Amino acid sequence: MMPRQLAPWVLAAAAAALAGCGGGGTSVTDTAGVTPPPGGGATFTPGNWTWELPSGFAVPKVPEGNPMSTAKVDLGRFLFYDKRLSGNGTQSCASCHHQDKAFTDGKAVAIGSTGDMHPRAAQPLMNVAYNATLTWANPSLVTLEKQMEVPLFGDNPVEMGVNDSNKADVLQRITTDPLYPAKFAAAFPGLTEPVGWGQVIQAISAFQRALISGNSTYDQYTQGKATLTPAESRGLALFMGEKAECFHCHGSFNFNDHVVHAASRVVETPFHNTGLYNVGGTGNFPEGNQGLFEFTAKAADRGLFRAASLRNIELTAPYMHDGSIPTLEAVLDFYAAGGRHITSGPHAGDGRLHPNKSDLITLIDLNAQERADIVAFLKTLTDHEFVTNPKFSNPFPAQ
Repeated sequence: MMPRQLAPWVLAAAAAALAGCGGGGTSVTDTAGVTPPPGGGATFTPGNWTWELPSGFAVPKVPEGNPMSTAKVDLGRFLFYDKRLSGNGTQSCASCHHQDKAFTDGKAVAIGSTGDMHPRAAQPLMNVAYNATLTWANPSLVTLEKQMEVPLFGDNPVEMGVNDSNKADVLQRITTDPLYPAKFAAAFPGLTEPVGWGQVIQAISAFQRALISGNSTYDQYTQGKATLTPAESRGLALFMGEKAECFHCHGSFNFNDHVVHAASRVVETPFHNTGLYNVGGTGNFPEGNQGLFEFTAKAADRGLFRAASLRNIELTAPYMHDGSIPTLEAVLDFYAAGGRHITSGPHAGDGRLHPNKSDLITLIDLNAQERADIVAFLKTLTDHEFVTNPKFSNPFPAQ
């Protein structure tokens, strides 16, 4: 356990150590059998794809059946931004995942192509290659390829709105566009029929794995390339110390606790109840947002969700799984209070008293300055280069 107050040189070492959690700083082998240089922050190439990994970042885990390639990532980028890939031609993946918002959409909950409201907020996609599970509370979705089927083909709620009646027509929009045949052929060489839904899903998944973010002020600080302000330094000390205890759920190099990479041996996938709701004092969460309980039907799993990555958190408001907390300052108030007490309305109840609430969520005596310092530190996790990188931008500027 780290003490509450640390000397600056100890803070820098601790920050670097946290940046290396989950496999960074060691020699690991990716799925193509290529061993990268130790320590991260170097370029290494499996096949014809080059991972340009920030310092302290592990090599992402890539399915053997969908190896990375430059051509596949390029194709995936175009498909990710192509609205014709939805049933009614009005929405792309990027409609809910905007680059300037770290691939979230700024809404409390996502809205599908037919106007259906999703019960949960769109999650950020930066560093999604390192997520051991995908979505807010589904322990069974562990690959981007499988997860991609949900927004494409799901009907409760409708997102992209592709279904049995329009599936062939939607794919034909892609196959008949002169832009795509050469891109599919390059991405999937050797296939007699390179254009299909399987290839669409694999290409988009490859593009998503390429969305690596690790050049924030904090990252530059751990590399000795930048300094933190006094407020940011105090916030870092609080974040990593036992007073605020943020690092317990956000202590990996990706600032979450569901991390997997090419060298992973044991992968932990904890879910947490943070005391956000306790409807009517019954332990319930709002309908459709019961968390892990919806998959296990175990009372002890009611209200348990995955801790989100805090990278680029400044850009991903509103917060929590349902977008019910508007600002970072309000998030700090929520955690300092040990949960949320809703005094009126349909969701009234004292989340601080929820029987499943994590033991880590307790009353924290943070004064106004300390809360502001933590927020200042969180803003050092913004990677401005990532959210403006043309490699990840919309290739259809007229859309």
